[in-house]
Amino acid sequence: MGIEKARKYLQEWGKDGAIREFEVSSATVELAAKALGTEEARIAKTLSFKIDERAILVVAAGDVKVDNKKYRDEFQCKARMLEHEEVGLLIGHEVGGVCPFGVNEGVEIYLDESLRRFDTVFPACGSANSAIELNCEELERLAKPRKWVDVCKQKAAESAGLV
Repeated sequence: MGIEKARKYLQEWGKDGAIREFEVSSATVELAAKALGTEEARIAKTLSFKIDERAILVVAAGDVKVDNKKYRDEFQCKARMLEHEEVGLLIGHEVGGVCPFGVNEGVEIYLDESLRRFDTVFPACGSANSAIELNCEELERLAKPRKWVDVCKQKAAESAGLV
């Protein structure tokens, strides 16, 4: 599990050398932004959900939250995050390092539209002290999502037309 699994996966794409490892934790959006010296919004957080008995991942911008109505409309069920102890078993990465690279077979990956407003974003790479900088086209190519979705709440400034 972890960074070696993500590294092996990214090696197939020639991107393993772009993985950044830190002396400090990057396990949360706040910690990752500090480690990278960037804004929290550009951290591509990977959220783990359970639909029936299958696990899915939604990769979203670090400054948004899942909108329960949008999630229900997209997946036809209530948003239910995986329990802490289920994450490593079902996804293949532990909490703090969950990423869309090198996940267990059968895990469905979705990319949220909230990421598209950035030139580049920083998803984790399988450990609580790693990340990689990718543009959205690279993220889509490497993560191989089922599709892009819109399941997060817009920030107040965006919804008011101020951005």
